[in-house]
Amino acid sequence: MHDIIVSILLGIVEGLTEFIPVSSTAHLLVAERALGVGAGWDAFTVIIQLGAILAVVAIYFDVFWTALVQLPSSAEARRFALGIIIAFLPAAVVGALIYKYLTSVLLNPALAMPFIAASWIVGGILILLFERLAPPPRFTDSNRLPLSKTFQIGLCQVLALVPGTSRSGATILGAELLGVDRVAATKFTFYLAVPTMLGASVFQIYKEGGMLGEGQATDIAVGLVVSFVVAFFVIREFLVIVGRYGLKPFGWYRIAAGIALLA
Repeated sequence: MHDIIVSILLGIVEGLTEFIPVSSTAHLLVAERALGVGAGWDAFTVIIQLGAILAVVAIYFDVFWTALVQLPSSAEARRFALGIIIAFLPAAVVGALIYKYLTSVLLNPALAMPFIAASWIVGGILILLFERLAPPPRFTDSNRLPLSKTFQIGLCQVLALVPGTSRSGATILGAELLGVDRVAATKFTFYLAVPTMLGASVFQIYKEGGMLGEGQATDIAVGLVVSFVVAFFVIREFLVIVGRYGLKPFGWYRIAAGIALLA
């Protein structure tokens, strides 16, 4: 029963934080430490990201399905797919190259908590600053961004390899600074999450899957379902919040959370 409760709690944390600019990786690390779970749960937290991925696919199924069906006949569909691939590649390449450094240094248990706290605070300050500096938007359609912009957004996503940075925060803010409308940037970030999170999950499962303990199938199933359900509602509400208030509430949250973690 204890493991089921832990699975539910970690699924909630994953679903709540994966698509908002507060860093789901950092929150899961803090949650694991708070719950006192062992190293065997590290691979579990990677796998339950798949639940959040499925939430994006479910919400934007029409977009993905239409692009897939029309790939052979539509130049627009091919450009959409190519834009996602181009944006995905920088983080995929850099992540594979520095994986050992990330796990041995930045995710070292002795360094992780103060590093995450500092990242939360610095990231919160940058959100508040860059929201003011963003130029008037010139690109308002998330499905028709120029390929040069999708590549630049992909370069911004590389920053999210640092624990505590936030993938969605880096890509949304980066896109805003590149002249992309905030809501369009958020939608593109959701699209980009599918190959990025799927690739990261498969890669880490390959590297750390052996750490899963026997009998964790039920725990994984519970975590997947919970993360899917929570992420499904978070994605919808996040678009409303971003459209109305921008990212400022999350900037203040990061600063407060970082100070609390340091304390």
